[in-house]
Amino acid sequence: MHKEKKTLYTLLVYSENIAGILNQITAVFTRRQVNIESLNVSASSIEGVHKYTITAWSDEDQIIKITRQIEKKIDVIKANYFTDDQLFIRETALYKLSTEKVLENSEISRVIRRHEASITEVNPTYVIVMKHGMTEQIIDLYRSLESFGCVLQYTRSGRIAVTRGMQEEVSKFLEERQNG
Repeated sequence: MHKEKKTLYTLLVYSENIAGILNQITAVFTRRQVNIESLNVSASSIEGVHKYTITAWSDEDQIIKITRQIEKKIDVIKANYFTDDQLFIRETALYKLSTEKVLENSEISRVIRRHEASITEVNPTYVIVMKHGMTEQIIDLYRSLESFGCVLQYTRSGRIAVTRGMQEEVSKFLEERQNG
């Protein structure tokens, strides 16, 4: 059986800030047995409208179906899916490192600088490093630091993304709905 190659898609979903909408959105993925890789929810540039940035590995046929099902939800204003080249994307990561190990190996500091990360806190026990960038860059720094055995904790945010167009995709939709 030929299986289509999976692609990482980013869905941008806009809704009013209503309790329970997140559960409705994630249930669509669950029913289709598609795992959510990352999820970020925040206010959008439009007052009263929240933006859900969801990433998932899927094929295009499946992601189209998921997007349509999400858009049918009563409190969802608009849902679109994108590939990475259609968006400006960033994540943030925090790395908690052993101060002792950082001080005994100067190469760790060089790796941090080479990855354009910043040290945001130093105390006798740990060093906090922050990195903004693409997922691959964040994971690459993690692997580099892990090879020194200095990582105490590591976390990264969900993806944040904006379209490459001039305004939120939902703005045009809301204008048309208001004028129509």
